[in-house]
Amino acid sequence: MAIRRLARLGWGRALLLAAALLAGGPARAEVRLTDDQGMEVRLAQPPTRIVSLLPSLSEAVCELGRCDRLVGVDRYTNWPPALAGVPRVGGGLDPNIEAIVALRPDVVLAATSSRAIERLRALGLKVVALEPRTHQDVQRVLLTLGALLEVPDAARVWRAIDAAVSAAAQSLPPAARGLRVYVEVSPGPYAAGEASFIGQTLQRLGARNVVPASLGPFPKLNPEFVVRADPDVILVSSRAAEALAQRPGWAALRAVRQGRVCAFDAAQSDVLVRPGPRMAEAARLMADCLARAAGPARPTAAAAGGRP
Repeated sequence: MAIRRLARLGWGRALLLAAALLAGGPARAEVRLTDDQGMEVRLAQPPTRIVSLLPSLSEAVCELGRCDRLVGVDRYTNWPPALAGVPRVGGGLDPNIEAIVALRPDVVLAATSSRAIERLRALGLKVVALEPRTHQDVQRVLLTLGALLEVPDAARVWRAIDAAVSAAAQSLPPAARGLRVYVEVSPGPYAAGEASFIGQTLQRLGARNVVPASLGPFPKLNPEFVVRADPDVILVSSRAAEALAQRPGWAALRAVRQGRVCAFDAAQSDVLVRPGPRMAEAARLMADCLARAAGPARPTAAAAGGRP
């Protein structure tokens, strides 16, 4: 009786059904997606061995509940703590190709700017290139990773981030609205412009970014640009804050004169500059900075710990 039923299915389908039953469930569907380089990536099934070359992508994988699938990460990935023992494979721009290959990944996650992508693909590895630069990008990347990792409710992560940013904005006093802000993301100086995810968060908090969208998301600025802009508040790393007053003309900036410089330690800076699950925490850090800056001016240089 069973043989006749299998015969009616056709022997090809019957063999697939038998294999699925032996495996304890239905065959897993092929994964097909298009990455941010416009490349179509196909996998026979969702990946179980992943190498990530960008901290924000590592964090997103973990937030989606698939942290255990990361078998290698870049040297800058330091959150969540569960990844502390995962092998490091160099930086996103200069990864250790041999180390990546040795980990036998099903897929490698990388920024579109990584110079290693073509070489990895030439070696036969599947690479998904993703570049989250704006809020919309972060939402899209989370959904793309959700599809890759078979997480049906990936949209919930973005909804939580979005709601937390709105809550941070609502927590601010009216006096904090409209403050003109300069955010430095790294020496150069490189700034976060209006077009970046940081700039978009500031806009939602009611602040005005002194770096216009026309300069790009993260432009390298002439320090004189900041002197001319004369922002009300400066957000910068603790290390850079120590020498702000020594930059030509910066001692006269109102933010420096009035002590409205928020200096963030290394851990806080990581939160601020990574476009991923911790953007909600970043919004709270920025909101706290703006709320304090809206209070009475304090004629000091930079204060530590994210406080002006």
